[in-house]
Parts: sequence; structure tokens; C-alpha cells
Amino acid sequence: MTLTAREVLPTPLDYAGLPRQELKDRILQRKAQRNAVILGHNYQRVEIQEVSDFLGDSLALSQEAADTDADTIVFCGVHFMAETAKVLSPSKTVLMPDPRAGCPMADFVTGQALRNLQEQHPDAVTVAYVNSSAEVKAHSDICCTSSNAVQVVETISRDRTIIFVPDRNLAHYVQERTGRDNIVAWDGYCYVHDDLVLEELDKARKAHPEALVVIHPEAREDLLAEADEVTSTGGMVRMAEDHDALILGTERGLVDQLRERYPEKTFVPLSGAAVCGNMKLNTLSKLAWCLDHGRHEVVLEEGIRSRAEESLRKMLAVSGGWQAPSEEEEKLELAGVRPKGCGCG
Repeated sequence: MTLTAREVLPTPLDYAGLPRQELKDRILQRKAQRNAVILGHNYQRVEIQEVSDFLGDSLALSQEAADTDADTIVFCGVHFMAETAKVLSPSKTVLMPDPRAGCPMADFVTGQALRNLQEQHPDAVTVAYVNSSAEVKAHSDICCTSSNAVQVVETISRDRTIIFVPDRNLAHYVQERTGRDNIVAWDGYCYVHDDLVLEELDKARKAHPEALVVIHPEAREDLLAEADEVTSTGGMVRMAEDHDALILGTERGLVDQLRERYPEKTFVPLSGAAVCGNMKLNTLSKLAWCLDHGRHEVVLEEGIRSRAEESLRKMLAVSGGWQAPSEEEEKLELAGVRPKGCGCG
């Protein structure tokens, strides 16, 4: 199928009326024309995961994209993730299918609000969870992920106060693991993980007594205390290779992904209501429209971008830098029609 200017439709709503296979064909063709790579976060709809070149956590996806020769990155996630891709790939064009796909947790803190708190703690070290805006990263000393937050904090002198933004639950988890009493936690949270409750966990355990309980560290302390394992979404993907039954305390998009990959195994969402509506704003029709029209581009002021990159690079130096995908992550990327790389060939 060859697209002409006449066939480029004006709005995402027009694309929503097209057959699913036609949308996929448009996406594949336009992706090749733009030399683009499509990144799909673990929490995306299955239809988005099916056409993504890479699946994974936000930072890992940005690192994967930076390592390709693609000219354009289309990030199917939320806004701070697309910003991170731009931070690490300043010469590439970064697009989002829906600019309204934001992260409520990231929105809890702004650059100015962070600077106000830093003035109250002038000697503090600021650690920014990667689930934050580029501006917040730029005003921080170092970044962290959910999987290396403890490691990052342990590199900081114990007599230094730490400002940890924006997730209070991850901050409390780090405080418990490190035994520090000088962490000033920003009062932000992920509503998907914060809303998980013990009653749902009890029901899931009774229904699946053979399953290990694995919970994301963005959840509350009372949930984490009941977990067999606390780990990031990437850690959950790795655990899926070695276990036949898991109860997963995270956004259920990851559960859908693992069920597709391992139909013979049992993966149970801790809560059926654990759905990020912001992530689900991305659809196949919006992705096709985005590629056809080259919208919506993420643009960062260079001073913000470079300082945010410095905070990210400091974290990568502490945690050993970018790690190549595990064998299991490679399998997930290669599943179905998803080729490794930018998919331009």
C-alpha cells in the first residue's frame, strides 16, 4: 500500500474508523519512510505493544532508542518518558501520539517547587526518580530508577540530607532499606500503585496460593511488607521466565504482555482496577496519525536538556551504565511481528 497526500487523514478520529490491519500497514510504512523507532512502555495497550520495536521500562526504552540509527523516536508512554528520550537523543525527533498522556505523579513536583524546597535544605542532595519532568531532573543532583534507587542513595554520605522527589512510597522504601533518617520525601505518588489494597491481595492469594507475590516499590509500605519480592517492572519481566505463577502488584498492562508471551503460565493482577488511564490514551489510530503528520514533537530548551542529561549520566555511572537486554527481554522484543531495531528494513 502506497500512501498519498490525499490518503493522509486530518484527525485521529478519522483514523479510528479504519480497519485494524490497515492501521498497522500505515504505521509500518510510515515508520520506514521516517526511519522511525516505536517505543512501547510495559503498561501500553496490547495493540500498541504489537507494533512496538521495543518494550520495557521508560529509561531502558530511551537508551535502546539512543543506540539505534533511527531519525525519529515515537514514544508510546507518558510525557516525562518522551522527554527522557529527547534528553538522551537530542539530535533525533521525538514524537508522542497524544500529548495529554501525562503522569500525575510527575506532575506533583515542578522545577520551581523543587527549588523552593532546596532553599529550605541548602546542603541537601536532591535525588529525582526518573518519573519526573526534564526540568525537575535538571534541578536535581542525580536521578534514580525504581530498581537502583537504593544503590544510588547508598552512594551519598549518610550525614547529607536527601531530598527525594516525587514519589513518597519509593522514598519510604529506600529509607527502610538504607536505614537513613534524613530523607525528605516529596508528597507525590502513583495513583495506580498507591490504590492497591490488602483486601485485593488477600483475595488473589486465596485464589492462587501457589503464586509468588511481586509488588512494585511505588506501592504503599503495608503492601510491600506482604510481598515475596519487591522489584521494578523490568524485574517482573525477568522473574516471569523462572516462575510459573506470579501475582503482580503493578499496572495490568504488564500482566497482559506476560500472558501473551507465556499463555501456559499464570499471571494475576493484584488488582483488576490497576489501570493507568494516562498510558491508555495512546491508541493504534493516534499512533498512525502521529506518524503520518509528524506530531506531536517534544522540544526541550537546551539548558534544561543538558542538565537533565547530567543527572541521568551520574546515575548511570553509579549503576554501571546501560545494561544490554536480558535473554528474556530479547524474547519479548522479538515476539510476534516485532523486529529488533528500528524496524526500518
